[in-house]
Amino acid sequence: MAEYAAPIRDMKFVIEELIGLDTVNSLPGHEEASSDVTTAILEEASKLARDILSPINRNGDLEGSRLENGVVITPTGFSDAYQAYVDGGWNALQFDEEIGGQGLPLLVATPVFEMWEGANLAFMLCPVLTIAAVECLEEFGTDEQKEKWLPKLVTGEWTGTMVLTEPNAGSDVGALRTRAEPVGDHYRISGQKIYTTYGEHDLTDNIVHMVLARTPNAPPGTRGISLFIVPKFLVNEDGSLGQRNDLRAMSLEHKLGIHGSPTCVMQFGENDGAIGYLVGEECRGMEYMFAMMNSARLAVGREGVGIAERAYQQAADYARERVQGRDAADPAASDVPIIRHPDVRRNLMKMRALTEATRALGCYVASQLDIARKHPDTEIRDSAQKRVDLLVPVVKAWSTDCGVEIASLGVQVHGGAGFVEETGAAQHYRDCRITPIYEGTNGIQALDLVGRKIMRDRGEELNKLIAEIRDTEIPDQLIAGAMWSALDSLTAASNWMIEYDGDDPRAVISGATPFLQSLGLVTGGWLMARSAAIASAAEEDPDFYSAKLATARFYAANLLPQVAACAQAAMVGSEDIMALPAEAF
Repeated sequence: MAEYAAPIRDMKFVIEELIGLDTVNSLPGHEEASSDVTTAILEEASKLARDILSPINRNGDLEGSRLENGVVITPTGFSDAYQAYVDGGWNALQFDEEIGGQGLPLLVATPVFEMWEGANLAFMLCPVLTIAAVECLEEFGTDEQKEKWLPKLVTGEWTGTMVLTEPNAGSDVGALRTRAEPVGDHYRISGQKIYTTYGEHDLTDNIVHMVLARTPNAPPGTRGISLFIVPKFLVNEDGSLGQRNDLRAMSLEHKLGIHGSPTCVMQFGENDGAIGYLVGEECRGMEYMFAMMNSARLAVGREGVGIAERAYQQAADYARERVQGRDAADPAASDVPIIRHPDVRRNLMKMRALTEATRALGCYVASQLDIARKHPDTEIRDSAQKRVDLLVPVVKAWSTDCGVEIASLGVQVHGGAGFVEETGAAQHYRDCRITPIYEGTNGIQALDLVGRKIMRDRGEELNKLIAEIRDTEIPDQLIAGAMWSALDSLTAASNWMIEYDGDDPRAVISGATPFLQSLGLVTGGWLMARSAAIASAAEEDPDFYSAKLATARFYAANLLPQVAACAQAAMVGSEDIMALPAEAF
């Protein structure tokens, strides 16, 4: 199995030509993100992906993490790889210089992390959660908390977690029961959490858990949840590590994939209670946690793209090498590489087109988030944030659904060889299958898109996006025709949802998932159409740009027509969905 090779040329195209590096390196704090700097970062990051992370991906799957005498031992090579990651300063890549970061725009950081997640998703889940913890503390922590916890989280010397889920409280976070009892200037945390990624490990000497818990007399549901910093080891005044906190990993989950990543059942407070420190105010924990969730949801969407790219690379390599069958266009030619067969080619083109579209969408939203965070004009910041809010659930859900489909097609291209573990194709599918589930299932993302992002403002931001797409100049007639037809279907579905006045309270939400798929396909198609226009006008690098154009035309002809069906499904209401009584299943 070949090692992962970062698609640097396509990443540079998206950053510099499709989105425009000047949209972010003109922002305060990002001025040094020039084209030369961006190229150097992409090339160095690709070496970490190819030479260090990719070679231990298969071993991580086979060996897995294990729990021995209360200690989690990560797979062979993970500890050394993490040290290389930290020594390279990579964890500080996207953080502001004020807290010790390198100030890289998210537009550039996004494809960098995509590389690493494609090379070894199980490994990268640890740094991704640390980043989310840093962003949460930077925004909501006190000055004292920032001074105490951020420096080593930013460098990666310590790692962070998100500790949300309980046996009785999965997607319904408001049902959690973990308790936080105030004691002087801190709290005592007690309760059990599950599905805690890297809740215990041997990569660093401290782990900073961000834990949701309920204080005494807090109101029920999500309104009564608070957020706490609960470290594995307490920290002394001089910054040295103190005593072990009252928490431990009870067991590790046995999972379908991402075996190298320890997913822990965590027990807090078996004795006096784990010491925790309140973040912000009591009963505002969900508000703060959403700062971590949005970062994590964009990251999960990016994970889908990373694995999709790796699955595509491996399938294309196999299809070029595997010899079988006759060429339909040349019956005299037998024993040809399977890449010459139309059905194999169709699968590869679909993999390629969806990977490029989801990469472009993730980078577009990252650039909007850069603007929302850094632009000096308040009105422009607010406008960009609305676009981010609208598209975060699409990036998370559509990109991961595509990632799973692409990984599955990768198995299909391999045929029987893909169904056995030796080729590695099955691992990509197993690893990717978690991405539509965690950080809010894709069904929840669809409900968020329709219920919170579209219905709340009566489609104002969505209609603004649709108008922007309609104003796009698309010189290729095939792409233009497919784009405008798809956009008409999406508009009809959005208007139906916004204007629905029937007596079925479940009508609109019943169509949320196909509507999200429609919006994903359209926004992806919009960016592919813009890519095609750039490619058509390019005078250099003909091989790259002709491939860009061909991929965009395939997307328009084969994928955009799906929007009409998805949009129609979004408007059928709940009658057929809910027709069978529960006991009939």
